[in-house]
Amino acid sequence: MNNLCTLSQTWGVLFGRALIAAIFLQSGIDKLFNFDKTVKLMTSKAIPIPEILLVPAIVILLVCGVMLLVGWKARWAALALIIFMIPSTLYFHSFWTYPEAQFVNQFHHFFKNLAIIGTLFVFMGMGSGGMSIDKPDSH
Repeated sequence: MNNLCTLSQTWGVLFGRALIAAIFLQSGIDKLFNFDKTVKLMTSKAIPIPEILLVPAIVILLVCGVMLLVGWKARWAALALIIFMIPSTLYFHSFWTYPEAQFVNQFHHFFKNLAIIGTLFVFMGMGSGGMSIDKPDSH
């Protein structure tokens, strides 16, 4: 078990960063290539100036996703993504406001996002870990 834990401190953190980064990179790329569709979704949720607000959202998703992937300033990337994720989760996946037909789907999205936010808190606490651009104790 000790060998597995030692191996996980290096490779496990790298895999964890890559997997969590993939969520944000995919989301940013999807929003970039489906800009108009995303603006329509934001408009349906009564978000003001969606064409303008979508641009920083895409930048945050892509830049912070890359930062997590390569392990550069992962604590700052995680913090920015937490700040991004909390209102988006509350706003887009407020399962308690959806009709019964969509309730379960939105419920699962809401709690999936809570798990992602939890993972981001772990990266805030531990930093980039091994196999990263940052030094292991870098803030």
